Amino acid sequence: MANTRVKTTTRAQYAALAEAAECLRILAHPQRLRIVQLLLTGQDYTVGQLAEVCDMSQPVTSDHLRLMQRCGFLDSRREGRAVYYNVAEPHLEQIMSCIESRFGLKQRGRDKSGS
Repeated sequence: MANTRVKTTTRAQYAALAEAAECLRILAHPQRLRIVQLLLTGQDYTVGQLAEVCDMSQPVTSDHLRLMQRCGFLDSRREGRAVYYNVAEPHLEQIMSCIESRFGLKQRGRDKSGS
């Protein structure tokens, strides 16, 4: 008979899973996913630029960015009065590739055929 002992989850593992679930919940929004797609092109964007491209108001865009920054997905830098956002979490590239592949989305800078 095979050993079917199940390994128990430690408190630290559970806490890490809870944090992952919270961050994935925050990422699971169409406008936030679009913001991540844009930022993964390597270009830094201001709130105003993202709001315009995503057809959202600046306050709503700021709220989305703040939530994603809080999870460590994004970073920002100030240049004068402008604040530029960029991707801080290197795993976002893989997460977005999975999402784009699974749901048949146009991948950043290329269509599904790879051209």
